[in-house]
Amino acid sequence: MDHSVHRRALLLRNTKARRGQESMTPVLECLRRGGLDVSLESFDSLPEIARDIVRLRDNADLVIVCGGDGSVSSAAVAAMESGLPLGIIPMGTANDLARTLAIPMDLEAAAEIIARGETRPVDLGTVNGHAFFNVASIGLSSDLAHSLDPVLKKRFGRLGYALAAIKVMTRAAHFNASITEKGRRVQVETYQIAVGNGRHYGGGNVVQENAKIDDGHLDLYSLEAKSLWKLALMLRSFRSGTHGAWREVRTAKCIEFTIETQKPMPVNTDGEIVTATPAHFKVHPKAVSIFAPTDGSHDEEKRPTLYHL
Repeated sequence: MDHSVHRRALLLRNTKARRGQESMTPVLECLRRGGLDVSLESFDSLPEIARDIVRLRDNADLVIVCGGDGSVSSAAVAAMESGLPLGIIPMGTANDLARTLAIPMDLEAAAEIIARGETRPVDLGTVNGHAFFNVASIGLSSDLAHSLDPVLKKRFGRLGYALAAIKVMTRAAHFNASITEKGRRVQVETYQIAVGNGRHYGGGNVVQENAKIDDGHLDLYSLEAKSLWKLALMLRSFRSGTHGAWREVRTAKCIEFTIETQKPMPVNTDGEIVTATPAHFKVHPKAVSIFAPTDGSHDEEKRPTLYHL
């Protein structure tokens, strides 16, 4: 790549992310060696991300988000509408989108991916207009996102998720919902309904064993086990995405879903509560270009999951 023509990078850092207080010097030096003129903006609330992109997009050729999955998803619609490619420096807890795209967890190595300039077009999911790259869910995951102490999350990372998950599981209850797909409506009694756009979510679970972030579809599952004991037996299959083999798990693949519940229930997108039912889910094929390895040599979708809750 010709570095004599410098590209302008708007770098947005979430100071409240798990690694948000780490030194940015190695990242900035790597990006500048790669021919980028970097403008650094810090934020501590997710709505600021989209506002910064809209405000500064005419002065940037690309946007880089330093944060977790919620931070990256908060930038998605503004990046899509501006047409700016998106870089990721994974500073969050789970960093599931980075895993899906084989972006290194090492911050300087992630910056090197951006400096190389290779981009990959990926799908974007939306629910009631709110973006998600990984998964949006109703039920257990929303309860987990609501109950997770930010201090616990930042201090203990995925262990903090596990501790909060145990607490949520002890009081889990079914809820009634309707799922509409291609005009066909079904009634379900379920612990959770999840709609995936990418591959990884929840710190290493797999949405569906064949799911990809550029396949133009959403993958839905509804967890209709009769008891928590059965749910516990099923947990391992969620790590590999084979949970659809259980008869207690309803699965579907489509470009749009509508989910309704008896009373409004919160919807969790990539770790953040952003809206409530009734919820309309839609996929936007290859809507955002993200800096990621394109040679397949580090393809996370081809590698086994080695991390556990």
